[in-house]
Amino acid sequence: MTRQDIVEMAREAGFFIQQNEIYSMSTQSDQELTEWIERFAALVASAEREECKKLCTWKTGNQFVDEAVAVCYRAIDQRGQA
Repeated sequence: MTRQDIVEMAREAGFFIQQNEIYSMSTQSDQELTEWIERFAALVASAEREECKKLCTWKTGNQFVDEAVAVCYRAIDQRGQA
């Protein structure tokens, strides 16, 4: 995940971005900031799950190994639905 990816996710979560730096608004309440951080954390976790799932798409030709990889893929995918 690049710095730009993180900045974009922070922007999507509602943070103020200026000159590629992330800020929160000084007028926001603690509850609002907590909600923004929760949204940001969810976006980061989702992006990381997607990258991990990409690693679980390869096939070896060995049935047992391929099934183990498929089990990992499904486990990662289910974490995003919990």
